[in-house]
Amino acid sequence: MDTEPIVLDGLLEEPSVPGGLHGSTARFRLTVSPTDERTDETLLPCGITDPELAHAVIHDLVPGDTLRVTGHLHLPRTPDEPMWLAVTTLAVLETAPLLTDPAPDPTAVLERFGPYLCYLDADTPVVEVFTETGQPVGTAPDPDKIGALLDVFEERQADQRGHVSDADQHVTEPPS
Repeated sequence: MDTEPIVLDGLLEEPSVPGGLHGSTARFRLTVSPTDERTDETLLPCGITDPELAHAVIHDLVPGDTLRVTGHLHLPRTPDEPMWLAVTTLAVLETAPLLTDPAPDPTAVLERFGPYLCYLDADTPVVEVFTETGQPVGTAPDPDKIGALLDVFEERQADQRGHVSDADQHVTEPPS
């Protein structure tokens, strides 16, 4: 190839797969994000043809590893060809954390419902609900009642906004 190789850092989010029957090649997808903005992320298909490197990629890498890859970008020439990076060298910058003692059952979960956050504790059916800014919405006696709690909260918010605008409409001008 007469083009300069490119160097990219990225995250391996899923296991590598063999590229052929004998495992002499490997394929994987690398999530590359040059900034902290999610919209700048790119999922880049990568391929390795070096048998020794392919073996290491298939057997040694795990999802969550941060990698630095060097290779040549292959751009599609027709609409049905994929874009991919032919990797020539690979280095593991950071290994994925090992879960040595995972909890058998989650003890609490923070779940998002649109602009609301719900704190579900495994020890009780009661659910605490907050806005994403941290304002308490209320407590639902069980997860099935979250919708009703949110409806009441939104009606209360709409009424409060309505009273403000009603007050604005009843302002009279001083006598002239």
